[in-house]
Amino acid sequence: MTNDERRRIIPLAMRAALASVATAAFLLALKGFAAWHTGSVAMLGSLADTALDLLASLVTLYGVKVAAEPADHDHRFGHGKAEALAALFQVVLITASAIGIAWRAIERLTNPQVNQDATLGIGVSVAAIVATFALLAYQRSVIRRTGSVAILADNVHYQSDVLLNVAVIAALVLDQFASVPGADPIFGIAIAMWLAWGAFKASSQAIDMLMDKEWPEDQRAAFIEVAARQPGIRGIHDFRTRRAGAHDFAQFHMEVDRTLTVAAAHDIVENVERRLRDVFPRVEVLIHLDPEGHVDTDNPLVEADVTPHWFGKRI
Repeated sequence: MTNDERRRIIPLAMRAALASVATAAFLLALKGFAAWHTGSVAMLGSLADTALDLLASLVTLYGVKVAAEPADHDHRFGHGKAEALAALFQVVLITASAIGIAWRAIERLTNPQVNQDATLGIGVSVAAIVATFALLAYQRSVIRRTGSVAILADNVHYQSDVLLNVAVIAALVLDQFASVPGADPIFGIAIAMWLAWGAFKASSQAIDMLMDKEWPEDQRAAFIEVAARQPGIRGIHDFRTRRAGAHDFAQFHMEVDRTLTVAAAHDIVENVERRLRDVFPRVEVLIHLDPEGHVDTDNPLVEADVTPHWFGKRI
């Protein structure tokens, strides 16, 4: 990413992250009052989810800030994995909240209580839906202009909140106006299960990042195709990828004609790097140059040539 791109993207992404924090803080206060006043388990679950939204938005804000910091002497690959560590911290809180909500809902099933003032709870949920829609629209405009991965993840997270608020409205309507027994605690258990599922997905993504999981196959193939089509390449092997926060990294060994001079081989490498940077501007690339036919190791996985089916189709 160039300095001009960084100066353009970071302020917009920071403003979007701050908007998420402000929205979550407002909804937390609103739902806290509604949960206390109505006694609804479903509203309590929505309150817990909003509290986690606030935490997630703070983490997103932190992640965007960290992403803006360049690599330093002690972190030469940048600070992207701080997002994964923060995500694991979120997972612990989400899981604890899900257990607490489920426990409260089970208690309510065995010891039924009458909710108070469902109209207030419904009104709060409608207000939350309106505020969330406004935030989603603003986030999408920022994503279109910046391509921020952190804001995109936050946007996906808030999309699910709309459905959650609809579920709270349904629970309160069924409980008080339709007199369906146990509707509120049953919806509370459903919300707890939804939170637990979200925690599982978040933990999987964070662990994948910490364990340097490879890119998806289609992304790997698209990257190698661009490199393999450049003139002068005789083969690519030991292709490795990983992701840290909003940053992607790719490295590979590239073979060229062994009779080339160092200067000529270097020109080929620079051409490949330039082309990859044009197509994948947010990927940091490391290329190791090898003479054609050179074998670095006897590990067949590492030495597998990933380019044969692209030869003859270079542009």
